[in-house]
Amino acid sequence: MKKLNVAIIGQGRSGQDIHGRYHRSADNLYYTVKYVVDADAHRREVAAKNYPGCITLADYRELFAFDDVDLVVNASYSEMHYPITKDLLLHGKNVLVEKPFARCRYECDELMQIAKQQGVVLAVFQQTFFAPFYEFCYDMVKSGKLGEVKQISIRYNNFARRWDWQTLQKKCAGSTYNTGPHPIGMALGFLDFDPHAQVVYSKLDTALTSGDADDYAKILIAAPGKPLMDIEISSLDAYASYNVKIQGSRGTLKATPAAYEMVYINEGENPERPVVEGSLRDGAGNPIYCWEQLIRHTEGESFNGTAFDVGTAKMYEQIYYKITEGRDMTVTPEMAAAVISVIETVHAQNPLPLKF
Repeated sequence: MKKLNVAIIGQGRSGQDIHGRYHRSADNLYYTVKYVVDADAHRREVAAKNYPGCITLADYRELFAFDDVDLVVNASYSEMHYPITKDLLLHGKNVLVEKPFARCRYECDELMQIAKQQGVVLAVFQQTFFAPFYEFCYDMVKSGKLGEVKQISIRYNNFARRWDWQTLQKKCAGSTYNTGPHPIGMALGFLDFDPHAQVVYSKLDTALTSGDADDYAKILIAAPGKPLMDIEISSLDAYASYNVKIQGSRGTLKATPAAYEMVYINEGENPERPVVEGSLRDGAGNPIYCWEQLIRHTEGESFNGTAFDVGTAKMYEQIYYKITEGRDMTVTPEMAAAVISVIETVHAQNPLPLKF
């Protein structure tokens, strides 16, 4: 198997600790990191140690002098995703760009069009679609075990604050751009990317952040005949106990990336009761509350792996075969663009004042 030469732009948390961790791991059977780009001299020194024999560069445009770059990973600052990816595509490079894909749908569409015209591969790093807990939840929704699913709640909450570049609107940052691609992508996935899905309610706000970008977001997405998607991304929630909760007509599933719990009833075990129009009474004729103990079942199990190991490895495997054999990918740029459409809509509905 021929390994592909990779260039990684950016050695921040994503470039070094997410993409870099994969490339340095035993899961990486497909790539050799040959180039690393970062404007910071110290980060270039660290990269040289992490990838012995690699060439370190201060400016991504230096890559254009090398013809052996098979894939460029764009892990730059969020506001640089679009312009750098566009430049790379126009120079004929295959690109994996970190989320967010871009700032708006127009930019996403332009990048996809350029990739098509240039005949190169464009992928967006939305690896949560490969996370074991998401795949399990998706399969459970489709299985019918929970009955007709009425609502899916997705929570990416904590009780914490930030004061770095990820709190600034000018950096294409804040909760919806930074964290949002994960829960919003999952929500659209549960809806099978229904073209009729709409944001029916949204609210953005600032609370603990030191910057001017949102650190609280509430988003409701609905599509005809499908469950309501209730998305929350909050820095104010000290009691976040799940990432996904699925409420169906026969049960409820609660999941985190680590494990799931489920309570459900089986069809036929709890026959339908006829409606009583008046008050219910006990044997002595006294009024009683309408209540019963349903025959129900519980189960739960841990997941093996997360979006940051299993998900990342699957993403990179698919990119490899997309480049070498032209195989279709499960996660497409069109899916990532749909996520940006939601984020763009939510920001248009909730403009926040610029302070920086």
